[in-house]
Amino acid sequence: MFKWSKKGLVFETKRHGVGGWMSHSALTPTPYRIDDDLIRVYAGFRDADGVSRIGYVDLWADDPAIIVRVSTEPALDIGRDGCFDDNGVILGDIVDAPGGLHMFYVGFQRVAKAKFLAFTGLAISTDGGHYFERTQETPVLDRAHGRSTIGAVHSVIHENGRWRMWYAVGDDWETIDGQSFPRYHIRYVETDDLRSMPREDQVCLLPRGNEYRIGRPRVYRFGGKYVMYFTRGNLTGEYFPGVAYSDDGIRWARCDEAFGMTLSDSGWDSRVICYPALIQQRDKLLMFYNGNDMGVDGFGVAEASHACLDGDAHVHG
Repeated sequence: MFKWSKKGLVFETKRHGVGGWMSHSALTPTPYRIDDDLIRVYAGFRDADGVSRIGYVDLWADDPAIIVRVSTEPALDIGRDGCFDDNGVILGDIVDAPGGLHMFYVGFQRVAKAKFLAFTGLAISTDGGHYFERTQETPVLDRAHGRSTIGAVHSVIHENGRWRMWYAVGDDWETIDGQSFPRYHIRYVETDDLRSMPREDQVCLLPRGNEYRIGRPRVYRFGGKYVMYFTRGNLTGEYFPGVAYSDDGIRWARCDEAFGMTLSDSGWDSRVICYPALIQQRDKLLMFYNGNDMGVDGFGVAEASHACLDGDAHVHG
């Protein structure tokens, strides 16, 4: 669909990070528009033990290679010991809705007989997105049949009083070279009450060929159609984005060749590109994404000219 021009590694966590909680990585970078001049990118920053907390980086919108501000404290810290998010949190999505800025986040918990569990929490900010407070200490998207280990929301649209959500669902593990990796696919659910999530949902995309995982769905609308950017992993170690199209946001057709970007010859995104997220900036689209080792270095940006999302690019609808 678009031809992307890479602008490089914008935020290098080891160089630009502040404090021990931001030692390395900037997982699932997700842009949110502050105003005409600033784009805020929320991400999960890891400490020396690999535990992620959500913070943000403010960038100059017309030149996102310019860093304006870095959060000195987490916008959302890890949860209380024993809770579903006590061993790390990463961003799912940010939605401006009645009551404040809603952060859907993925909380991680270590358990004895699986590598981890990952389910979705909700936190709300009333100060413009500097700090978020949990609405509850339990997940809003929790375990259910078919999602015993992972229920990770990564794209949310709030329209006509209803919440539409796309998320990764995991139920088992793949063993590759003696290591366990989560198996997951993409599903959809909608509700008018986030306190009462339906247990029944709909499958959007399943792995194909030698893929064992397909997730981190980001949903937008172009020209009246829904477009989903996702990341897929296969048994040979490839981890790379794909693209799918839909008329209703539920039934999808994959067209991975439409992604429009390739690995670099060397450097931070020479082996992996993953977790793309888009935002409109005048007549351009900006894509924020992670590279090698799921974003260990930080996040980069690419741009496509003369492209337009329907409405504001942050509001996926």
